[in-house]
Amino acid sequence: MNLENTKAQMRKGILELCVLSIISEKEAYPSDIIKRLKQAELIVVEGTLYPLLSRLKNAELLTYTWKESKAGPPRKYYHLTDSGLSFLDGLHDTWNHLTKSVSHSITKAKTKTKTKAKAKPKSSTKTKSK
Repeated sequence: MNLENTKAQMRKGILELCVLSIISEKEAYPSDIIKRLKQAELIVVEGTLYPLLSRLKNAELLTYTWKESKAGPPRKYYHLTDSGLSFLDGLHDTWNHLTKSVSHSITKAKTKTKTKAKAKPKSSTKTKSK
């Protein structure tokens, strides 16, 4: 099993929550969203973000407005709809519950592992004489 693949899958699983959270702060342009995600070490490329934004828009969780740009064509700025805000609240609740559950499981597992390590007698290196 590849640790990097597992880490990437975990990041993808929380990407929707992170993107919606960023947009909930203020309307956002996709490159600004990517920049924030990179700062949080949730590295994302445009090829990952645009399909997600499209799915969220089609689900009526996001909408966008076109704004003129000083450097090129107009830009699409995304913001949450009322349904998007409600959905995000549900994701936050789920995230809080999930992090508590995972932390509890990890803590128990770490404690159990440490207890087992302490209970194991050190192996003897005695050799039999002939």
